[in-house]
Amino acid sequence: MQDKIVVYEIDRQILFGIYTANSFLVLRGPWCLEIRRAHLVDDVWQDLRSAPPKAFEKFLKVQFVGEQGIDDGGLSQEFFTIITRELCCPEAQIFRHFEDSKLIWFPSQIPGSKDTFFLIGTLFGMALYNMKIAPFHFPLALYKKLLDIPPTLEDLKELSPTEGRNLQEILDEDYDDILENMMMDFTIMKEQGGSIVSIELKENGANIPITKHNRKEYVKAYVNYVFNESVKKPFEDFRNGFLRGCPAKKWKLFLPIEFLTVFRGHTKYDWKLLEENTMYTDYEKSDQTIKNFWAVFHELPEEKKKNFLAFLTGTDRIPAEGMRHFQFTIADFKKENPDLFHPIANTCYHVLVLPRYSNEVILREKFLNALEFYEKFNLS
Repeated sequence: MQDKIVVYEIDRQILFGIYTANSFLVLRGPWCLEIRRAHLVDDVWQDLRSAPPKAFEKFLKVQFVGEQGIDDGGLSQEFFTIITRELCCPEAQIFRHFEDSKLIWFPSQIPGSKDTFFLIGTLFGMALYNMKIAPFHFPLALYKKLLDIPPTLEDLKELSPTEGRNLQEILDEDYDDILENMMMDFTIMKEQGGSIVSIELKENGANIPITKHNRKEYVKAYVNYVFNESVKKPFEDFRNGFLRGCPAKKWKLFLPIEFLTVFRGHTKYDWKLLEENTMYTDYEKSDQTIKNFWAVFHELPEEKKKNFLAFLTGTDRIPAEGMRHFQFTIADFKKENPDLFHPIANTCYHVLVLPRYSNEVILREKFLNALEFYEKFNLS
């Protein structure tokens, strides 16, 4: 996958700039989004609706109104992390949520504004174009559909394990009389507008019982309804938005699982490898402050360690290249009375500015305070 990422990176870098007569690459200016945290979605939708097509070819910079900070990658990653969380939460009432898989899918009817899924697709494409993690909890089926690969029963098992198992049992049943006793036909029961309705999977489906001879056809029609027929309009809007938000085309090189990983990042962590890969500025690995830091870090529960990643980079996910290729730097704060200060993270460059604390107790207190403040401010 690493080679494909390199090819895609070259593709988007060419779009970021223009070649002069002397074949030098001159970068275009960035596309700057100024947004208010308290009105994040509304501000972004307004900007996306009015943006000209050429804006999406520029690299993105984000500025949160009323806050200091220059975006060299960290703020825009934080932006995608936060807005993904807002759009995907059940309270937003945008997507269908599947409790047994914790995944989301498109609803049959478009909620809110008619362009909701076009805008979400645009945002999704922008994340890919700017190589930012956007952890939408979509199943693999979404990435298959974007790559024009039909979803299968295995995809339904991922999205809705109970439905998937039930369909598999129909395929595995050896006896006709048991299938007959199920009294099933070519219909599917779905909730629409607060009511349960029966939808025919083929013409006159309510009058066609399921048998050993047609059960494969039934399962195929069922899967097709879930992933295609029932969500045709919202997915079409999403796909059109995605193509708008990501003008680069080399993403089509990815396999579906690779495509998913580029968006979601990795959630398999190797904290010892993180320590081994860490670089130092004005510190030595043998310095007592560094030893104290790693002692405190490795004592943290898993969620706190992941929150440290978010504090450091804007997301608790590891990029698609994997943890082996992920590095950050610990730099000396270089202040008098270091025990008075908290650690600071430069998310754009993955730098932890760590005061040279006098002992491990103070380091633990200041480090945990910094994480707790971040969690309250960014993760609430």
